[in-house]
Amino acid sequence: MAGKFKYGKVAVVVFITVLIWVWADLALDERYPVSGATITIAKSANPSLWVSFNDELSVSIDNIVLKGPASRIAEIKRKLRQGRKPEFDFDAAQEEMDEPGEHTLIVLPFLQKNKEIKQLGLAIESCRPETLPVNVVELVKKSLVVKCVDEDQNPVKAATVEPARVDMSVRKDWVGDARVRLTRREVEQARVGFIEKVPYIELAAGQVRWSAATVKVTMPPEEEMLQDYTITAARLSIALSPTLQGKYKVEITNLDAVMSPISVRATPEAKRAYELQPFPTITLYILDDDKNKTGEQRREVIYNFPQDYIRNGEIELKQQPVEARFKLILLSSGRPP
Repeated sequence: MAGKFKYGKVAVVVFITVLIWVWADLALDERYPVSGATITIAKSANPSLWVSFNDELSVSIDNIVLKGPASRIAEIKRKLRQGRKPEFDFDAAQEEMDEPGEHTLIVLPFLQKNKEIKQLGLAIESCRPETLPVNVVELVKKSLVVKCVDEDQNPVKAATVEPARVDMSVRKDWVGDARVRLTRREVEQARVGFIEKVPYIELAAGQVRWSAATVKVTMPPEEEMLQDYTITAARLSIALSPTLQGKYKVEITNLDAVMSPISVRATPEAKRAYELQPFPTITLYILDDDKNKTGEQRREVIYNFPQDYIRNGEIELKQQPVEARFKLILLSSGRPP
């Protein structure tokens, strides 16, 4: 009978071969620097705490050096090429930094505990920065007035909010209001009914906290909101570029018409703001090319309504714009262009 098949010897050979391959893979450990990683504050289970890195919700960690088998490093490189930057969540309670005050996070051991990195069979050798400041602020309940703003954060003064105040968790030194943001479409909807909105505050730039309660916002119908007014004290400015200043003077031939009363439709507040603003109520713009024209010229004046009230539809012109008639006269001290 032929020699018996030696299963034990084969198993030993296979085992040794696997060990050789594993050892060879480990022996080929690579180091790979990664930039663009971030540490982000995880949502706290305690709503009365505000955790940040010096008022920031996330910080960038550069120069993370990964070490591991070449095959694992290749997998990381593939993920990075796909735009998947490493992200690490910081849980203040888990890191035992949930007491109000200032704490210091030692970054390297924090990163080394990351489960995903471990599952990939990789290690983090070094990183920058080495430490990060962690700020934990205790928030207190305060009753805040709710103000409406438009898409550019300008006040929507005609809006009515019910209830007018909401309780929110804020810093002890908080000074300010809760806000609801209205789009133009929502402003129109609020004129025919009400819309429900959730008030918010910004603890820091980009860090929004939402109220647990909603409010109802209404707007007066446009015909009720605007009234007819006549502005009698018109103030005129003439705008010339530096090219024309000191060389030409402007002679308005129908000055009485230009300075005539201005008819507007506005809210009382918008009308008052227009009258009392430090800027002229109307402006005549003179263009550089006007110097090349002869005889009397014509141009409509511009009505300098306050921009905030224009955006909210609280003021508009209720007449045809006045057309100024003017001449450019070359001063004797000036030289022809």
